[in-house]
Amino acid sequence: MKNLVANRIKSARILKCLSQQHVADELGVSKQMISKYENGDAIPTSSKFLKLSKLFGLKMDYFFNSFQVELGEINFRKKSNFSLKKLNSLKEQIRINLENYIWLEDTLSIDYRFKNAIENIKISKIEDVEKAVLKLRNDWKIGIDPIHNIIQLLEDKEIKVIELYDVDDKFDGLATYVNGKFPVIVVNGNFPVERKRFTLLHELGHLLLNLPDCETKQEEQFCNKFAAEFLFPKEIVIREFGGKRNHITLAELISTQKKYGISIPAIVYRLVDSGILSKQRHTDFYKRTRFNPSLNREVNASRFETPEKSNRFEQLVYRALSQENISISKASSLLNKNIESVKESSLI
Repeated sequence: MKNLVANRIKSARILKCLSQQHVADELGVSKQMISKYENGDAIPTSSKFLKLSKLFGLKMDYFFNSFQVELGEINFRKKSNFSLKKLNSLKEQIRINLENYIWLEDTLSIDYRFKNAIENIKISKIEDVEKAVLKLRNDWKIGIDPIHNIIQLLEDKEIKVIELYDVDDKFDGLATYVNGKFPVIVVNGNFPVERKRFTLLHELGHLLLNLPDCETKQEEQFCNKFAAEFLFPKEIVIREFGGKRNHITLAELISTQKKYGISIPAIVYRLVDSGILSKQRHTDFYKRTRFNPSLNREVNASRFETPEKSNRFEQLVYRALSQENISISKASSLLNKNIESVKESSLI
């Protein structure tokens, strides 16, 4: 028990990017005592646990939950000034979210095995990504139609999605396997919906593509291609815009953005990639938007109206509650809602 509590206290402190001295000052104890808590040499009193719970913004049961997950290799897409302290904090946020999710599925005896339908397609050149996307779409039975909710699609395919909101734009997303078998994608929940959708699929590329041993820059190019092709397949690009063209109207781009949930800059890139627009037109487009603030705002506005979200976790909590697998207080903790609110939602 001491080791469990010790690990939880340390993890919570890392989560909040706090020093041992800061925690000690808040609890009214010495820094050495916090060190003892984290090393398992001492256990906080009940009153100290209450202060820790309030300081870290975590429910009391967090400190005694023995269900833990091990994060696999994490592919962070980040800016160069992303600090190690913040990176470790993000890992703890992810760990807490996943522990709750996977514990809940275990409690309900849900079979969450995942099969990568494109693991045998070796990617050696950029054209191979198109084949992989087509096979994945066919295997998932979504054809080449627009996808209205990427998060729901991924979770339906047993890929956990976590949105983090206590982050800034230095964090885009990451992909990893938990306990070596559960695929997970984490994304910045503050992003405009088009950017969020692209990031989700970029990270899906990191998870699923059988990539060669290559430089990070090339790997990112493969995953960008995967995301663009998945959102707006080449066949559909040609169907929507026809053959080679010299001009595209903003109205056409906006209409496509609303339909497919892909940003206008990404649509223009797809037009060049599909041979509809020349590279020179692509360069001209960026010059015009760069030096015309009004046009720049129009081009970068978010317009996709379908919300990107999944209510699967909440559904699982209420299912476990109705089947009496968990108590109402546990449901309250998992959903981060007060008990009365949970009761109102579980009357039937």
